[in-house]
Amino acid sequence: MFTANTAITASGGQMTVDSGQEKKRSAISSYEDFTVFERAYQISLAIHKFSLTLPKIETFALADQIRRASKSICANIAEGYGKQKQSPAEFKRFLNIAIGSSDEMRVWVRYCRDLGYLENTLYEEWRAEYQSISRMLQSLVNKLK
Repeated sequence: MFTANTAITASGGQMTVDSGQEKKRSAISSYEDFTVFERAYQISLAIHKFSLTLPKIETFALADQIRRASKSICANIAEGYGKQKQSPAEFKRFLNIAIGSSDEMRVWVRYCRDLGYLENTLYEEWRAEYQSISRMLQSLVNKLK
């Protein structure tokens, strides 16, 4: 599991993850191997389903924006990972864009709550998850060499 204590190294185009707790290395062969990708993907599915329940007046504004921003996190992790062999700096750049989208989602879910579209308990859950995703992504950026 990718955690804030996970070290990421790249050598010869192959990335490995070394979790300080397990002291075991496992190869990262796809963006899908990152726990942060899976968590971002799962919440983006929930956000998408939620967006379909918003009032019609929000279809081309708030609903569209939260779908795009939530999916942007996953897409930027994937795109950056795909470009890392040509340029490790590109992977970092795309991860930073994903962090921005994750932070943006905290604003959008707040709007959803404050406009009465989202219950406070679900708002708190999603806000915390996006905060965690941002921290995981920042940790990954910091540990990439």
